[in-house]
Amino acid sequence: MSAVPGFGELHGPLDVSRAAMAVLDGQGRVLGWSPAAEELLEYAASEMLGRPFADLAADTPAPGLMPGLRRVLRLRRRGGHTVRTAVAVFTVTPGDDRDGDADLLGGRTRPARLLAMADAAETEQWEALQSMLRGLATQSPVGLAIYDTRMRVVWTNSALYKEMGTTQYAGLGPDDMVTHGVVLTPGMPGTLEEIMDGVLATGEPVIELHYRGRPPSAPDRDYVWSCSYYRLADSAGTPLGVCEETVDITERYLAQQRLDLLVRAGTGVGTTLDMGRTAQEFAAVAIPQFADSVTVDLLETVLDGDRPASGDAGPPEDRLVRVWPPAGQPVVHAPSTVRGRALATARPVDEAGLLAVPLRAEGANLGVVAFAWDHRGTPFDPGELAVADELVARLAVCIDNARRYAREHAAALMLQRSLLPRLLPQLSAVELAYRYLPADSRAGVGGDWFDVIALSGARVGLVVGDVVGHGLGAAATMGRLRTSVRVLARMDLAPDELLAHLDDLVTQGTNERAAVRIEGEELPEDEAFGVTCLYAVYDPVTGACTMARAGHPLPAVVDPEDGTVTFPELPSGPPLGLGGLPFESAELTLAPGSLLALFTNGLVQARDRDLDEQLETLRTVLARSGEPLDDLCDEAVGALMPGPADDDAALLLVRTRVLGRHQVVVWELTADPQAVGRARAAAAAQVRAWGLDDLVFTTELVVSELVTNAIRHAAAGPVQLRLIRDQTLICEVSDSGHTSPHLRHAAGDDEGGRGLFLVAQTTQQWGTRYTATGKTIWAEQALPAVKRPTAEGHAG
Repeated sequence: MSAVPGFGELHGPLDVSRAAMAVLDGQGRVLGWSPAAEELLEYAASEMLGRPFADLAADTPAPGLMPGLRRVLRLRRRGGHTVRTAVAVFTVTPGDDRDGDADLLGGRTRPARLLAMADAAETEQWEALQSMLRGLATQSPVGLAIYDTRMRVVWTNSALYKEMGTTQYAGLGPDDMVTHGVVLTPGMPGTLEEIMDGVLATGEPVIELHYRGRPPSAPDRDYVWSCSYYRLADSAGTPLGVCEETVDITERYLAQQRLDLLVRAGTGVGTTLDMGRTAQEFAAVAIPQFADSVTVDLLETVLDGDRPASGDAGPPEDRLVRVWPPAGQPVVHAPSTVRGRALATARPVDEAGLLAVPLRAEGANLGVVAFAWDHRGTPFDPGELAVADELVARLAVCIDNARRYAREHAAALMLQRSLLPRLLPQLSAVELAYRYLPADSRAGVGGDWFDVIALSGARVGLVVGDVVGHGLGAAATMGRLRTSVRVLARMDLAPDELLAHLDDLVTQGTNERAAVRIEGEELPEDEAFGVTCLYAVYDPVTGACTMARAGHPLPAVVDPEDGTVTFPELPSGPPLGLGGLPFESAELTLAPGSLLALFTNGLVQARDRDLDEQLETLRTVLARSGEPLDDLCDEAVGALMPGPADDDAALLLVRTRVLGRHQVVVWELTADPQAVGRARAAAAAQVRAWGLDDLVFTTELVVSELVTNAIRHAAAGPVQLRLIRDQTLICEVSDSGHTSPHLRHAAGDDEGGRGLFLVAQTTQQWGTRYTATGKTIWAEQALPAVKRPTAEGHAG
C-alpha cells in the first residue's frame, strides 16, 4: 500500500505509533483492525472484519467517514456503552496489482480509507497542551528560556527575542544576556547563574526575582524584570536543565519606586523647622534613588523668614544662598543657565542630565532645586518629571513652614526680650546671674520668669514665677504678671501684700472670663490661674531679706563662711488665683556674701528625675559658692538638665552685699519744730563730709520739708532721719503716721502746700512706703559719676 497523504501530520494520541487503526473499503466495511482498536472498542478483529464500521456509530444519523474528516464520534463498545472517540480519516490510494493492493481491497480500485482513533478526552487534553505550548512559544508576552545543566541557553521563545532585540542567545549564560546586570531582590546570590545552579541542585523554584540590566535593544536604559526559575526533569526525575520566565516590569517597578520615594519624602523631609536640616533630609531621600546629586538654593529673604513677592515668573530680585550642599555663600544663576531659566519661567527645565525645578509656595518663588545625573544621555520621561515636581512640592511646603517658623520665632524672641530683663540692673546691694531655659524650643520663649527690681532705700526686689503651660500664650501671661509685679513692687508693698494684690488680679481675670462664658462666648482658659511665684525684698543696710511665696519651690541659701546650703522653710501660700488663703512673709538675716538661689520647678522636677536627688545635686553645685556666678549657673543647668527640658526653667543667683557703715547715717528726732533746724544742719554737714558739696542746698531743702511734714502731720511718736550714700543720695524721713502725703499745686495766696512740690522738682524721684510702725517718705538725688561708692560684701 502506498503512503497515506497527511498521515505523518498526526501527533499525540492520534500518532500512528499510538492510535487505534482501522482500514475501510469503499463501502465502509472493515478491512483491517489493529490491536489498539481492539483495546479501545473491545471488539476483536475477527468480529469486525467485513462488518460495516457504521454499525459502531452511536450518533444518528451515522456520520459519513469522508477523507479529511477530523472529529469526535460516539462509538459503541462491545459491552454496549459508548465512548467519545477522536477520529481522523485519510484516503489510501491503491497501487497496481503487482503490489497486491487490489487483492487487499477486494479487487476493487476504489480508494480505501484509513481511520486513526483515540480516546477523545486524552486527545483534547493533548491538543490543548499543544495549543498552550504554541502560544508560549509564539504569542505569550512572557519571555521563556531553557538552559541545559551547564546553564547555557538551548531555546528561547519569540517574546524573549522581541524583548532583547536579538536571537543570538544559543550557548550564552544567564548573566551574558544583558549588560550592567544587578540582582535587586535582597538575600539572593549576586549572579543569575548562582541562583539557577541552586534551583538545579535543590529543585526548589525561585519566584519573582527582580533583576535589572540593559538589553541589547536598549543599551543606554535600565530595564527591570521579574524572573522565575524552576527545574526541568525527565520522567525518571533526572534533571535536564532550568526554565526561566521573565516579565518586563520596568514601568511597574519604577512606579512603585517613585511611590516609595514620595512616601519617604513625606515622612523623612521636614522633621524639623530648620531650613538647612530640611534641605539635608531632602537630599538624603533623593540620593541615590532618584538622582546622583542635588542642590537646594533659597532666597535670602526666605532664610530671614520674610515672604517673597508673589509672581508667575521672572528672575528673583533677592540673592540666592546655597543651603545644600551647605555653603552659606550667595550664588548667582544667569538667565541662560538651567537654574536661571527655571526661576525665570517658574517651570522645570532639563538639559544634559540636569533637571532644575523652581521651589514655589503660594505663587511665590522660594528658590530652585536641581537634580543631576552623572551618566545620562536619555531625556526625562513624564513619570520622572512628575516625581521631581512632587518631591519639590513637598520640599516647598516644608521650607515655607520653616520660613513661617523663622518669622514667628523672631517675633517670639522679640517678645521674650521685651518681657524678660535684657540686662540685669547694676546694684550695690547684690551681684546677679541668671539662666532662662524655655521648654518650647520652637517658640524660644516660655511661661517662667524672673525679675530684679530696684526699690527705695537701696533695697532690691527679687521675683521668680512659673506660669502653667509653654509657648507664646504662657509668655504673654508671664509678661502681664511681670508688669503687675513691677507696678506693685514700686508701691513698696511687703512681699505678702504684693502676692495678695497679685492674687486678686488673677482672680478678677478668671471671674471676668467666667462671666463672658455664661453669655455664650468661649474664651481660652486664663493661663495665669495656678501660677506660682516667690517675691523677696533684700535690704543691704540691715542684711534682712523678707520673702513670701505662692505655691513656689523654696529658695536655697548658701552661707558664705562654710558653704552650707539650706532650703529655709517659708510659709506656703496657695498658687495665684485659688483665693481664700492668706499669704505670709518670713524674714531672714543674710551675712554679706551670702548666695541666694531662686528657681522654678522646671529646674529640679521632671518625669524621669527624682526631686530629692535633683535638690541634692543643686546643693552640691551651690556649695562652690566662691566661683563666679555665671559659672555656677552653667554648672547647675548642666548637672540638673543634661537633656531636652520637659518644663520651662529659670534660675536666678543672687550674692548679697551690705552697705558700709560710712554710707548710712541715722538721726532720731523729737517731734519738736526746733528739730527741723538741727536735722537740716546735721544732714548738710554729713553731705559735705561725703564730698557732695553740690548737693548740700538741695539736701537741706528736702530735709526741711520732709521733717517739717512728719512733725506736723504725724501722730505722737519719734521721727527718724536717714541718709544713704549709694548710687544715689537717699534721704528718708520715717514717722508713726499712716497718712499718705499728696503732691499738689498751691495757689498764689496759700501760705503752705509747696513742700512736696519743691521736693519733686529738685530730686530725681521720691515716694512713700509703709511699714508696720508707720511710713517712710524718701527722695533720691543723682550723684556725680566719680562719687559712686561700692558696697561691702563678697567681691564680684
